[in-house]
Amino acid sequence: MVHLASIPSDEAKDAALVKGMEKVTMDASSQPDLFTTSVYGSRFAAEDLPKTEMPEHEMPKEVAYRMIKDDLSLDGNPMLNLASFVTTYMEKEVEDLMAESFSKNFIDYEEYPQSADIQNRCVSMIGRLFNAPTDKESSVGTSTVGSSEAIMLAVLAMKKRWQNARKAAGKPWDKPNIVMSSAVQVCWEKAARYFEVEEKYVFCTEERYVIDPVETVDLVDENTIGICVIIGTTYTGEYEDAKKVNDLLVERGMDTVIHIDAASGGFVAPFVVPELEWDFRLERVVSINTSGHKYGLVYPGVGWIVWRSPEYLPQELVFNINYLGADQASFTLNFSKGASQVIGQYYQLIRLGKHGYRSIMSNLTRTADYLSDSLQQLGFIIMSQKSGKGLPLVAFRLDPKLNKHYDEFALAHQLRQRSWVVPAYTMAPHTKDLKMLRVVVREDFSKSRCDQLLDDVKLCMQVLDEMDKEQIKKSEEAIKKHSVHGHRATHRHDKYRKEQHSLQGKSGKTHAVC
Repeated sequence: MVHLASIPSDEAKDAALVKGMEKVTMDASSQPDLFTTSVYGSRFAAEDLPKTEMPEHEMPKEVAYRMIKDDLSLDGNPMLNLASFVTTYMEKEVEDLMAESFSKNFIDYEEYPQSADIQNRCVSMIGRLFNAPTDKESSVGTSTVGSSEAIMLAVLAMKKRWQNARKAAGKPWDKPNIVMSSAVQVCWEKAARYFEVEEKYVFCTEERYVIDPVETVDLVDENTIGICVIIGTTYTGEYEDAKKVNDLLVERGMDTVIHIDAASGGFVAPFVVPELEWDFRLERVVSINTSGHKYGLVYPGVGWIVWRSPEYLPQELVFNINYLGADQASFTLNFSKGASQVIGQYYQLIRLGKHGYRSIMSNLTRTADYLSDSLQQLGFIIMSQKSGKGLPLVAFRLDPKLNKHYDEFALAHQLRQRSWVVPAYTMAPHTKDLKMLRVVVREDFSKSRCDQLLDDVKLCMQVLDEMDKEQIKKSEEAIKKHSVHGHRATHRHDKYRKEQHSLQGKSGKTHAVC
C-alpha cells in the first residue's frame, strides 16, 4: 500500500524551518571543492539535500550514497517494529541471489525463462501446501505484488463469474455484494470500492473478534459474489471458522463460493495446525491468497493466489499476449516487475523445506505463548489465541479493573520512546471503541528480545503510573509534534483528510498495519 503525496508549492518549498522566521542559509566555502577529504568535506554536506526538484548538476556517487544513507538513519529499526508482519530477516545467500536479479524484468518470459519457471514451481508447491486438487483439471495460480493485488484479482474473478451466471439466467447483474468481517484489512474495502461491489459486514463484538458463521451465511443473498474468510485476522490473529461456513453453505444447498484470505496464516497454519480444515479440502473454497513477504519469510513485496480450477477464473479476465517474443497468459494488475522476490520465495521453499518452516513457526508460536503468559502476569487482558490456534502474535489490552489513568495509546507512545513500535488500535465497529495493543512475533523476534520488550513494558507502565493525566497529555502532544518535525510524515493530502466512506472514516476503527 502506497500513500498519496502532494507536490509542495514554491512557497512551501522555500519555507523557513520555523514559521515566521527567515530561511537560514550557510555561507559557501572559500575553498575549491576538490572532493579529496571526505564526503563531509565537500560542498554537498553544507547544502540542502534536494527534496522537491531535480538538481541541475550531478554529485559524486559516494556523496549520493552517504547523504541518502544518513537521511534514512532517521527511520526506525525494522527489527523493533512489532507492528508489521513483513519479513525483516533473510540469509545473506538469498540476499545475494535477489540482488543479482534486480535487473530482471519478470514479465519478460522469453529473455528470462528460468525465472518464469521458478514462479511455476512456487505456485505448484504453494498450491499443494493448500491441498489444491491434483487429480482433475489443474489448479491455477500466479505471483502478485503482495496479498493486496491477489485479493483484487480474487474479487474480480468472483464478480465476473457471478455476473456471467446472472446474465445466462436472464437476471439482473448490476448489484453484486460480498460478505466479510468488519475486521478485514483495508485492501478488501478498496477492492469492493474500486470494483463496485457492495460490502456486507459481519460485525465483531466485545467478546468475538471474528465472523460468526451462522450470521455470515445468513447475510448471503442472490447478489452475493462470495464470502471472505480470514485465516489469521489482522487484529487478534485468530483463524475464522472456514469449515463451519462451508458446511452451512452445503447444508442449505447454497452455491456461494468462499475466498480464503490467508495473507498471514497461509504459511503458518499448514505447519502448526495441519489438521485444521480451511483450504481446498473444503468444497466451497475456490481461491486462496497468501503473502510471501509475511510468514512466507521473503522481503516485501510478493504474494500468491491459487484458484481451485480454471472454472473459477473466467477466461475473459485472462489476456493472452505476445510480449518481447513470447506468448503468455496474464492475469495481473501490474505488468513489469522485478524477479527478485519470486526467486527469494523459491530459495526459502527449497532451503527450509516443510521441516524448516515447521521448526520456525513452532518456535514463533512458543515465543508468542511465552509473551502472552508474561503480559497476563503484568495484568493485561489477552485477546489473542495461544497454542497455535491463531497467528504467532499477542493482542492485549489494559484491564479496566486496574483503573489506570492512561490508555493503550499512551503506553504505545511511551514504548516508542524506547524505540519499540508496538501499535495501539481502536477495534472494528460495534466493539464499543475497544482499544488494544498488538505484538507480531516474527522470525527474528527471539526470546532474548522478547524479555527486553517485557522489561520495557514494565518500565513504561511505571513511568505512566507516576505521571498524572495532564503530564501524559503533554507528553503525547510532544511526541506527536516530534513525529512531524522537519516536514516529515506529511503523507496525507489536505483534500483527502477526514474521509467518511471507509470503516475508519465512519466508525473510528484503526486500520492495522500488516
